[in-house]
Amino acid sequence: MTDHPRRVTRALLSVSDKTGLIEFAKALAAHDVELVSTGGTAKAIAAAGLKVKDVSDLTGFPEMMDGRVKTLHPKVHGGLLAIRDNKEHVDAMKAHGIAPIDLLVVNLYPFEATVDKGAGFEDCIENIDIGGPAMIRAAAKNHDDVAVVVEADDYKAVLDELAANKGATTLKLRRRLAAKAYARTGAYDAAISNWFNRQLEIDAPDFRAFGGKLIQSLRYGENPHQTAAFYVTPDKRPGVSTARQLQGKELSYNNINDTDAAYECIGEFDAKRTAACVIVKHANPCGVAEGSNLVDAYRKALACDSTSAFGGIIAMNRPLDADTAREITKIFTEVIIAPDATEEAIAIIGGKKNLRLLLAGSLPDPRAPGLTAKTVAGGLLVQSRDNAVVDDMTFKIVTKRAPTDAEMRDLKFAFRVAKHVKSNTIIYAKDLATVGIGAGQMSRVDSARIAARKAQDAANELKLAEPLTKGSVVASDAFFPFADGMLACIEAGATAVVQPGGSMRDDEVIKAADEHGIAMVFTGTRHFRH
Repeated sequence: MTDHPRRVTRALLSVSDKTGLIEFAKALAAHDVELVSTGGTAKAIAAAGLKVKDVSDLTGFPEMMDGRVKTLHPKVHGGLLAIRDNKEHVDAMKAHGIAPIDLLVVNLYPFEATVDKGAGFEDCIENIDIGGPAMIRAAAKNHDDVAVVVEADDYKAVLDELAANKGATTLKLRRRLAAKAYARTGAYDAAISNWFNRQLEIDAPDFRAFGGKLIQSLRYGENPHQTAAFYVTPDKRPGVSTARQLQGKELSYNNINDTDAAYECIGEFDAKRTAACVIVKHANPCGVAEGSNLVDAYRKALACDSTSAFGGIIAMNRPLDADTAREITKIFTEVIIAPDATEEAIAIIGGKKNLRLLLAGSLPDPRAPGLTAKTVAGGLLVQSRDNAVVDDMTFKIVTKRAPTDAEMRDLKFAFRVAKHVKSNTIIYAKDLATVGIGAGQMSRVDSARIAARKAQDAANELKLAEPLTKGSVVASDAFFPFADGMLACIEAGATAVVQPGGSMRDDEVIKAADEHGIAMVFTGTRHFRH
């Protein structure tokens, strides 16, 4: 690929975000670039004392229909699309008085921001840009001759090339900018189409598009031989994508994935009701607890499986305080994420230079709608977010013995956690804390036994006379297909069970529970998480 330099003699600028606009326009003018612009952009450039031609003077037509029609004209698109080395194109330009446009600078109407602030339907529609995407795509197609800029971050790269190449851009830069331009219009159209689908309550549109903006290029993916990057979507959900990182080294792919899992789980716990802590390792909670304060919740969560918690991710549902920060720094932790933190807590965490501290501002709403997507070979699986919440469920007692108040409290806690553990899931809980977690097994019986074994290991480490599963309750994310899984939980010491129900053998499982004097409730809601 040769440099194929193209001198910039005329630039068309039309931007909704005017960050850096005047400085950029002044630099272009210093390279003797003629400036053409539209509406508010033209006014801003002129107010800065720069000579600028309004696009209506270029086209011979005024802006009309509330600005909907201004750049959709042959003198604009001809100037962008004409191939400079094509005689027929050059002759057509001369015959119709079309001047070349060598640089297009457009950032689009703020549709995503308009939706994000909760604007009404018609306001959102008016913020769908038409002329902008049309010009961007035209310029990007003709990148052999035209440079296209879609965000202010690229102003410097263009100016550097003009300075280095006597007012010209290189083909390498134009191709890079063209690729970015198509990605931007693609993401823009995805945001619009997904908004329309939500408005029309269409769950499975004939075409589904997703788009995002790069937050971070990652060193590698799940493994060192995989490439990876982190993108933010228009879904402004509080969490790792919106959080402010105060300190610590760059987040890895696995850090981001695990931190998201931790913060989604902690979002289930209303900060006004209780303090809560979630510790995650490899995308699964290894300890969850409620407490009278954060440090109490953290200690209870850590006690569930302190071995797995080493090098884990910790999420809090309230601002991190100094006492909790001191306690956390006693062991190696990768990431802490919380809505906020006190200055004292920030200073304490600052003593651990590799410990990342993320402040997300608020908690994710567990009831909020949304989409999740997963790639499969040659396709995407798209579904609505699991926004079923324990507090909205009716717990149906199906055994002769009803749970005690204390058991019911722990059953709700355990089922709240089960939603965020990989299936097959078994959660033992006692006194609003997990005491054994079995995750991601092919057999529910295996999950029950693994969770019980972990509880025994924790008891040994804490020098307890017996594991905390004795007198605990248990939650299963899906129904027990046979009584054996529940019997394994009873053997571990569980006295009450919560499960969705719905098995062909529910009667058999209920009978076994009654025979052992166990209380059991059905939720009618399954929480598979693969």
